[in-house]
Amino acid sequence: MTKATDEGTVIAVQANYYWVRLRNVTTQPLLCTRRTRLKKVGQKVMVGDQVRVELPPSLLLQGQGNATEVPMVAEGDLGAIAKVYPRRTVLERPPVANAEQICLVFALTDPPLEEWQLSRFLVQAEATGLEISLCLNKQDLVEETDVKFWGDRLGDWGYAPITISVQNRWGMEKLQEKLKHRISLMAGPSGVGKSSLINLLVPGVEQQVKKVSGKLRKGRHTTRHVELFDLPAGGLLADTPGFNQPDLAVEPAQLIHLFPEARRQLAGRECFFKDCLHRGEPDCAVGQNWERYDHYLAFLEEVLAQQNTEQPKEADTGLKTKTGSDGQEYDEPKLETKKYRRHSRRQEHQELHSFYEQTDLDNLQEDWDWE
Repeated sequence: MTKATDEGTVIAVQANYYWVRLRNVTTQPLLCTRRTRLKKVGQKVMVGDQVRVELPPSLLLQGQGNATEVPMVAEGDLGAIAKVYPRRTVLERPPVANAEQICLVFALTDPPLEEWQLSRFLVQAEATGLEISLCLNKQDLVEETDVKFWGDRLGDWGYAPITISVQNRWGMEKLQEKLKHRISLMAGPSGVGKSSLINLLVPGVEQQVKKVSGKLRKGRHTTRHVELFDLPAGGLLADTPGFNQPDLAVEPAQLIHLFPEARRQLAGRECFFKDCLHRGEPDCAVGQNWERYDHYLAFLEEVLAQQNTEQPKEADTGLKTKTGSDGQEYDEPKLETKKYRRHSRRQEHQELHSFYEQTDLDNLQEDWDWE
């Protein structure tokens, strides 16, 4: 018997259960498990995945009534994810599939806007290959000259920031237009107003909000998992766990391409040396006359040091190779470690004999010492 199915998007993952926003059957998310065959082939299910779901009977029975009624998910309803469709993009940190853009949120003040921290976030966002939208919050707390200063400065970096005020609801229309009909990730340091912004963009979400730490003037973590929220105008938005220092997980040779101002200088030009790292080498196409050059050098030293400390380790397959009587090699499972294996009787006799010999020598030494 063919089971009724629908397609949808995974909006949250909790242990071995998945909340799926279905397209046609119900406006409410459906709690689902994963079919055993997907687990056997190692198919992981991520937030943002497009999936096919086998529907529970209760939803089908409701659908046989009034055609204008939208079936409601009842307590105990459980679907099953039968297929995961190919992903367009995949991120490991945060674990999200099919994201199309990153919305980086920073505050113009409270906490103060730190150029090194902002540059680090931008570089890591560039490494994902997704489109970047830079959003500067708390416009109401600074002078217009400060807004212009950062707008011009970031323009030189290669970005066109959207300035907003969550408190006064300034700039919301422009930001909503950028997020419409897309899967977007919201990231940035804690305390800049991400959760408050999501509460404004997605009414009824009621994200937990905590004030900025007064001692360090840095934000406290408020979000601990990834979840997609429906935007009223269409699209999905994920709030990622707040963090202040994202890792620079990039190759040294790739780092320069994560700075838009450096990419412009490299367009149609080549350095004299093929392995140029743009640290003042002769005839370098990038040069040193750009504001974030010091940022690039510091980040480069970091990724080079990280590369030197990483030593590839051969994975243990749990098998060992042996040669049979016919000369052919074959693999067989390794035995448990020695501490779980019983010693042979011969080895036990040898150890016991050595113990008595050593005991006699120790007693003889004691007699010599006494005399």
